[in-house]
Amino acid sequence: MVTAFLAGLIWIVVFYVSGTSYPIPHIGSWNMLIGFGFIGAGFTLATRWH
Repeated sequence: MVTAFLAGLIWIVVFYVSGTSYPIPHIGSWNMLIGFGFIGAGFTLATRWH
């Protein structure tokens, strides 16, 4: 859960710091969707945690 949150956060931070060219070049703003996807996966895992 925490790993998914951190992966999403790091993905988005790298996207902004690199001037929108990384982590995956040539897909542009879809990198934001991937980062939020990781964060969404973290929330899904958080609701299933016992």
